[in-house]
Amino acid sequence: MKKGDAKAPSQRQLRVGEEVRHTLAQILGRGEIRDPGLGENAITVTEVRISPDLRNATAFVIPLGGGNVPEVIDALNRAAPFVRHKVGKAVKLRRLPNLTFIADTTFDEAGRIDDLLRAPGVSRDLVAGRGDDTDGS
Repeated sequence: MKKGDAKAPSQRQLRVGEEVRHTLAQILGRGEIRDPGLGENAITVTEVRISPDLRNATAFVIPLGGGNVPEVIDALNRAAPFVRHKVGKAVKLRRLPNLTFIADTTFDEAGRIDDLLRAPGVSRDLVAGRGDDTDGS
């Protein structure tokens, strides 16, 4: 599942996703997951997407500083049953969603776009475009 796929989520999906995101952030912030793959990494949960039937949740996460992303994702996916149990205690749902953790690449994409906009050829075109912007009055 990529960010930006499928149709717009329902209000219920958004509400449950935000509640799960908040709970995951608390669990990770308190350091309740003891896995050597996590080490001392501070992890940011950027978004949680819930499937329409509320049975699956995809958490987009990124370690602070962006280092050792694959190890962190593997550790979180290994700890997913434990995290699901903790989420179940905090979030009252009829059925708990299965958790999957995926690296969030939106910050990398934003950096790539910023680099492209700062490239000499693009900067030159942007400056030249401002000089041609006359209203004819």
